[in-house]
Amino acid sequence: MTMQHTLKAYDEELERLRAHISEMAGRADAELADAIRALLERDSALAEDVIARDRQLDEMEAEGERMAIRIIALRSPVADDLREIMAMTKIINALERVGDYAKNIAKRATVLIHALPEAPSQLIGLLTSEVRRMLSDVMDAFVRHDADAAIEVWERDARVDAIYDSLFRELLTYMMENPKRITPSTHLLFIAKNLERVGDQATNIAEVVYFAIRGEQLPDHRPKGDESAYLQDPASGEKAG
Repeated sequence: MTMQHTLKAYDEELERLRAHISEMAGRADAELADAIRALLERDSALAEDVIARDRQLDEMEAEGERMAIRIIALRSPVADDLREIMAMTKIINALERVGDYAKNIAKRATVLIHALPEAPSQLIGLLTSEVRRMLSDVMDAFVRHDADAAIEVWERDARVDAIYDSLFRELLTYMMENPKRITPSTHLLFIAKNLERVGDQATNIAEVVYFAIRGEQLPDHRPKGDESAYLQDPASGEKAG
């Protein structure tokens, strides 16, 4: 095989991996959108569908990692190419986590079918829109190799945290007004926290995209506004921060 053919094959492998990641991003966003729609429209069938679909993202994560490992093993990339491939593996992992958050939201949606609090749930839509825009914009930055766009997404994390904090306070007030609201409102708190985590994953992706392009780390102190990191989600076994 000539050097030209080798380089062409290498470029094609990189392009397939990029396309795989773009498909993952589309699926993760669709899961998230459907999970929230299932919640707000009280659609248990759609919620169950989201839960079932998460397995596809798990499989795509494993396949994407295999593709990246194969490229590294066979092509021995260096410098810019190696940074991009390592960044892509981190993006793959982040997108799988978005799917996990969507699945968790869908599970809670099935519980809230007959008990969704009306007033506090309005901010859920705003928070969802914000994190979905972040995810879409950071994936555009990845595709375009646009470091400045990645920074812009990174800086928007503080807005997500501010919306989350407003919702957190509103739900606490809502619960204190009537003890019967505690259980459904607690589910909404964890749904909101999962959405805030999606924003964190978009911010993580922005950091690795920036590093892949510029070869430099963004500042350690990312813009944060969330003061409720102590929140513990028993459904996931994770600390919510």
